[in-house]
Amino acid sequence: MAKLEQWLRGSFDDILRRIENGIMEGSISATLEDQSDFRSGEARCSVRVFERYSYAGGNRVSMNVTLFQGNPDEPVRLSAITSGGSQAMFWKVNTWGEEAFLDKLREIL
Repeated sequence: MAKLEQWLRGSFDDILRRIENGIMEGSISATLEDQSDFRSGEARCSVRVFERYSYAGGNRVSMNVTLFQGNPDEPVRLSAITSGGSQAMFWKVNTWGEEAFLDKLREIL
């Protein structure tokens, strides 16, 4: 697994749209597997699960992206976690695909 967490400044909707478009346009094999959106008062949370084929690992890799904002005056909190890049049965080896998927998100941000 690989993980990225950071605070982002900007419109929640703009950040979410930039991530969705950037991931989908950044790889011919990328798919948006599912999504979920929550609101409670001014607080917002959006979860997106992407998947793509990793040529380096020879398998499919998933990335879960969560955005959270307590209110419109606060920065947006991002947590992104990739998984599925390992080829071993009992331990993690060859996680290049996971890191590469997360690097694509870093470029978008």
